[in-house]
Amino acid sequence: MNKFQGTGVALVTPFNTDGSVDYNGLKNLINHLVDGGIDYLVSLGTTGETATMTKDEKKKVWAYTAEINNNRLPLVAGIGGNNTLAVAEDIKSFDTNGYSAILSVSPYYNKPTQEGIYQHYKYLAEISPLDLILYNVPGRTGSNMSPETTCRLAYDFKNIIATKEASGSFDQFNQIMRDKPSDFLLISGDDPVTLPMIALGAAGIISVIGNALPKQFSDMVKLCLAGDYKAALPAHLSLIEFTRLAFAEGNPAGIKAALKHLGVCGDTVRLPLVKASVALEKSIIAEIEKLSEVA
Repeated sequence: MNKFQGTGVALVTPFNTDGSVDYNGLKNLINHLVDGGIDYLVSLGTTGETATMTKDEKKKVWAYTAEINNNRLPLVAGIGGNNTLAVAEDIKSFDTNGYSAILSVSPYYNKPTQEGIYQHYKYLAEISPLDLILYNVPGRTGSNMSPETTCRLAYDFKNIIATKEASGSFDQFNQIMRDKPSDFLLISGDDPVTLPMIALGAAGIISVIGNALPKQFSDMVKLCLAGDYKAALPAHLSLIEFTRLAFAEGNPAGIKAALKHLGVCGDTVRLPLVKASVALEKSIIAEIEKLSEVA
């Protein structure tokens, strides 16, 4: 499980101006992240705009990502949903070549009980050919997976190896760290709280802003994991404004604006999302220039 220590990045899906998948942009992005010192990649999480992609597009993106990565970094596939049987079929039909784990979001919209969430993941754990990473993001799903449910799953299924926690609740983080199995990983799901979460014992982060600033972010995480928080703090503080701007008009519009400025890929998003406003784009560019001067 050391392969999921450090900085993972939830990849954006680059699109051409006509809305089709930009595979050249995806290749540029993967190489940008490998060169930037990222520890692992997450393909087709929320940041990848999976809600707007067809099954065929997802299969092609997963296969292409594995091809371009060429085993340089561990790969995680985002496969989740609010229909347990449909998610299970997607997992069963998934081509695992090149992938090490599946990140699966807690069911959204339905608002299941804690027992419903447990039974959902139990079903997936019993059929999955790969290890599973839980994903709790109440701001998107409309329900919270409690620490008790998280730890119950961690103890009951050895192939449930980690949770990406984006609840924003340090009370919840504390409880998970106290009660989880020793080999179960707590992973930050929010860029701004990565440093304090690692201080609690988290294994790292699955990041959004790492798409644009892989070296700056992964260097900060490495310092945290080494216990050198004094050295990590200036980097953490320097990234606060960029992170705020990146999410100001939703994800991934802001981070795609940054990637466009950096020449990695375009900033096209699919409806119902829209590109970052001109004013926000200017602010993002100015902040990137400021960070590059400091570096």
